[in-house]
Amino acid sequence: MAKTVVVDEEACTGCGTCAAIAEDCFQLNEDTEKASVTSQDCSEDLMQEAIDTCPEEAISWK
Repeated sequence: MAKTVVVDEEACTGCGTCAAIAEDCFQLNEDTEKASVTSQDCSEDLMQEAIDTCPEEAISWK
């Protein structure tokens, strides 16, 4: 079973770090000002970098 990346929208503060790191896989929702995963097609290393740099620890593997 493949791992997927998820964003805890309650913990997310919308800083945009994940979208800056992996713009093809994350975006900020203009209405909620929270990040969301738009694609799981980024490399595992890039996804891990987004997870590691999230200041709120709102991104994780599932």
